[in-house]
Amino acid sequence: MEWWFYLLCFFGGLGVLLLAGLPVAVAFMLVNLVGVYVFWGGAMGLNQLILSIDSSVSTFVLVPLPMFILMGTVMFHSGVAFRMIDVLDQWLGRIAGRLAVLAVGAGALFATLTGVAMGSVAMLGSTLAPDMERRGYAKSMSLGPILASGSLAIMIPPSALAVILASLGRFSVGKLLIAIVVPGLLLALIYVAYIVIRCHLQPSLAPAYTVQPTPLPRRLADSARYVLPPVSVILLVIGTIFLGIATPTEAAAVGALLSFVVAALYGRLTWEVVKKAVGSATSLSVMVLLILTGSAAFGQLLSFSGVTPAITRLATDLPVHPIVILILMQLAVIFLGMFIEQTSIVMVTIPIFMPIVAAMGWDPVWFGAIMVLNLEMATISPPFGLSLFVMKGIASPSTTMNDVYRAALPFVGLNLIVMAVMIAFPGTVLWLPGLMD
Repeated sequence: MEWWFYLLCFFGGLGVLLLAGLPVAVAFMLVNLVGVYVFWGGAMGLNQLILSIDSSVSTFVLVPLPMFILMGTVMFHSGVAFRMIDVLDQWLGRIAGRLAVLAVGAGALFATLTGVAMGSVAMLGSTLAPDMERRGYAKSMSLGPILASGSLAIMIPPSALAVILASLGRFSVGKLLIAIVVPGLLLALIYVAYIVIRCHLQPSLAPAYTVQPTPLPRRLADSARYVLPPVSVILLVIGTIFLGIATPTEAAAVGALLSFVVAALYGRLTWEVVKKAVGSATSLSVMVLLILTGSAAFGQLLSFSGVTPAITRLATDLPVHPIVILILMQLAVIFLGMFIEQTSIVMVTIPIFMPIVAAMGWDPVWFGAIMVLNLEMATISPPFGLSLFVMKGIASPSTTMNDVYRAALPFVGLNLIVMAVMIAFPGTVLWLPGLMD
């Protein structure tokens, strides 16, 4: 049979199972079970599947994943993250689009602590959106920045999804974590610049309101007390990886330990906080690892059936510039992001994409950083980006999906600008990792 028939069977079966409401991990596993039974000789294939599952998760490079997740859950459940937002609010003063800028700043802070786009949208939407609406903010300037804040969730390390992508792609986890620093900060700065400029030109979008000034000594004291300790933990994690002092695994373990220390210093390390933090980190880590268990078998099935080699030949033989191939790959990610979450997209695409990356001679770290940005942008891309529906669910009853779409589009455009910069100027991605060599 032709390779395209096998591809249709794999993805068609997966789509049917997901539409039937099965969890992603279960859907992938069922597709793998049928595939290995057909292609790998019945019961013998099932034995090989077990070995693939074991090898896919019993790998040292995945150890940072639960550690980064635990670090974020401890900071969140202890309330440390919310105190950081309060301090950021003190420093903004009377800047145009103040609350919208606060949403982006808070998103950047949550990015270093959670790394989950839809979680960031849900938290900021429930806390900031009602205040924005009460102060007369236009929906485009209240919903949009909150949606955009989710785009920062994995573009500012430590990023659990970057760990997953690099481990499945079999390239350096540490270099990818460092590579997304500059694009992540650039994305946040572009968001802020857009908000301030647009609100200055159209003041009606974000009406000014009286802000009680906070004395400078108090701002400095609160910053030293509530921002410096948690930010120091993040900088320590990133810095030790960058300087080669620690591997990503070692840095993640130290970061997780220090997150408990920071929570204890604030007097927030109660038994209830520990239970919630460890419970949340465990459930999220297990969910991700369950999805990853199918990655090795899925990739092997695609290769054994001839799908991966055929797609690689098709891509390399097309009479177009390699950048066109890259753009088509990113469009596929945007399309998938309208329907399934990011970890599943990585699992589906990476076994197909990485042979193409190798055939094209692209730097896998550069390609991985572009993928990381696109995975987040996909969740706010109309009409079916998952974060859009999260925003609709927590917004006021008067908010329509059309309002959410219009609010998201400018920030999708800003994401595309940053992606274009990353593609046109690879140095924006590869400069920092290059200093690690």
